[in-house]
Amino acid sequence: MKQLRDFEQHLEHAIEWFWGFMPNLILAVVIFFVGFWIVRLINKMVHRFFERKDYDPTLESFLQSFISIALKVLLFVVVVTQLGVKSSSLVAMVGAAGLAIGLALQGSLANFAGGVLILVFKPFKVGDWISAQGQEGSVKQISIFSTKLNTFGNQVAIIPNGQLSNGSIVNYNMENTRRDKFDVGIGYGSDIKKAKEILLQICADNPDILTDPIPEVYVGNLGDSSVDLTLRFWANNDVFWPAHFYVIEETKLRFDQAGIEIPFPQRVVHEGD
Repeated sequence: MKQLRDFEQHLEHAIEWFWGFMPNLILAVVIFFVGFWIVRLINKMVHRFFERKDYDPTLESFLQSFISIALKVLLFVVVVTQLGVKSSSLVAMVGAAGLAIGLALQGSLANFAGGVLILVFKPFKVGDWISAQGQEGSVKQISIFSTKLNTFGNQVAIIPNGQLSNGSIVNYNMENTRRDKFDVGIGYGSDIKKAKEILLQICADNPDILTDPIPEVYVGNLGDSSVDLTLRFWANNDVFWPAHFYVIEETKLRFDQAGIEIPFPQRVVHEGD
């Protein structure tokens, strides 16, 4: 009988605690859903604000990601406090958990620091074409932990900011102009001066190829079966690739018209008796 009375007392205390805790639980749930809706609303407002203002897209992407995470952390703190966890206990718990999480998420912290470095030193911005960490593409988004590249094949490459900030980066858009190097071999019996004139004329006929600095062509190497010519010219970034492919195609067409041979590997097969 005594055990039954003890059980009834514990059950009564549990029921009393549950009904006493129920208002805080309900309020915490309401705060969570209302707060989550407010966070989404604020994120939309921030996005619209940046759309109206002419800010650096890199800064916009980073700040939007940072504000979203900061608001969600703040909402978590408010909900936990409403459930009855004291602020002092919460600080101690966060401190202890922060140490453990910091050790477990060293890579994430390094990525966050890398994102800050990218934002401060600006080695690239959204829209730039870069090559880094074995990937090459147009910068699509810079968040607080990673950077997304849209590759030539329209795939999305995600690179952690920690690796990106500590590795080598080639930014093809940082300068307004680029220099191209085009190598072509001609036969030893072909006229070198005529070939050089044709290459320079090809550059002169294309308005996308800059005249300052002037295009240059010279003999780069005497190969086993060809005299190798090297053409160097400059073009603006937005027309670089059209100019590059134009030079290749026109070189073949005009060399054929002028009777200038472009040697190609040949293989002689001897059949046995």
